[in-house]
Amino acid sequence: MITDKSKLFHFVGIKGSGMSSLAIILHEKGYRVQGSDVEKYFFTQRDLERAGIPMMPFAAENIKPGMVVIAGNAFPDTHEEIQEAMHLNVPVVRYHDFIGEFIQPYTSIAVTGSHGKTSTTGLLAHVLSGVAPTSFLIGDGTGHGDPNAKFFSFEACEYRRHFLAYSPDYAIMTNIDFDHPDYYTSIEDVYNAFQTMSTQVKKAIFAYGDDVYLRKLKTETPIYYYGLNETDDIYAKNIERTTKGSAFDVYHDETFVGHFVLPAYGQHNILNALGVIAVAYFEKLDMKEVAAEMLSFKGVKRRFSEKQVADMVIVDDYAHHPAEIKATIDAARQKYPNKEIIAVFQPHTFSRTIALLDDFATALDLADRVYLCDIFSSAREQQGNVKIEDLGDKIKKGGSVIAEDNVSPLLDYHDAVMIFMGAGDVQKFEAAYENLLSTTTHNVL
Repeated sequence: MITDKSKLFHFVGIKGSGMSSLAIILHEKGYRVQGSDVEKYFFTQRDLERAGIPMMPFAAENIKPGMVVIAGNAFPDTHEEIQEAMHLNVPVVRYHDFIGEFIQPYTSIAVTGSHGKTSTTGLLAHVLSGVAPTSFLIGDGTGHGDPNAKFFSFEACEYRRHFLAYSPDYAIMTNIDFDHPDYYTSIEDVYNAFQTMSTQVKKAIFAYGDDVYLRKLKTETPIYYYGLNETDDIYAKNIERTTKGSAFDVYHDETFVGHFVLPAYGQHNILNALGVIAVAYFEKLDMKEVAAEMLSFKGVKRRFSEKQVADMVIVDDYAHHPAEIKATIDAARQKYPNKEIIAVFQPHTFSRTIALLDDFATALDLADRVYLCDIFSSAREQQGNVKIEDLGDKIKKGGSVIAEDNVSPLLDYHDAVMIFMGAGDVQKFEAAYENLLSTTTHNVL
């Protein structure tokens, strides 16, 4: 079924970040692809439109005999298209199950962890693609299907243990943290999922050495730890963090691997790079070529994406967990050490907000000033027993709530960095601010 190019592959929820990536991969490999979704515009659909992949609104009549239906994980079996597929005996394959089978002919590298998956997968895909034919699936909606691919690098999400559908050759594990409290009951529950995943990796695991839970993993597959300490198997020394990026030397035990310059900011990106370098090193790739490719990395969508409007630097970032907020603010401090940092944050899901309320406040207080947007309500949960003001009350650096139709408090800042963070629709607040800032600046001039 996976290799049958005579079939039409229909994606239920094709605008999802992983689904759109997979649709593009299949299209580029010569498969016939179409999909359906809500009519609201999502940033992921731009690449689908460029590829000429047909998209249509959800409707049962989209499903026809002879198709293969790939179902996005956000859609239950009761969805009208999935129901119609079952009625017509059309095969229905869940997104993660499809990938689990699809990766088997390649040297596959899964990137997983509570944070940093997308940035690390993006860097891995960029580096490998420059050295050898590579297909990749990134969680920012980017996918590429090289017809001659040797490598397949992909993002492996731990939500609802979906990554247990995969048995990759390698895995990069960035960290284990408590997230998705609507599904996981505790940090131990998250750890147990990663422990199971570790037993399914075939050749080697590259894991962050300072993570206490990653250090507990027990598996017959070799685990190589990376980090900033000489006690790690793969480690960085002579680190220089500047306003242009980060430079460092990498060693495997006492063996010099190479000197690398990464045009990205924040300590977390150095760690992400170490995971990527480890994969390349153990696959015996030319490390000078790897270093050259790393120099041209431009980042991934919605991860410290910058623009200049008037005298303000505006950053769009997907950060939706305290650890990610800290990393984003750290990156901003490195690149803009002399500018004021203003954080505008929209929490994503009530369950995460309740579970991590104090941690959110601590992380956000690393900014110079904080503004909040109403909690984004996910389709997968009911409104919880928490309000945005509960978070605001815990923040020392402000914490007042702004509305989409009144972002004027943000106009108080000049020659500063304004970071919009969140996994919901925080971009609408960003757009309102940009519009107001442009209009105000134009009127002043």
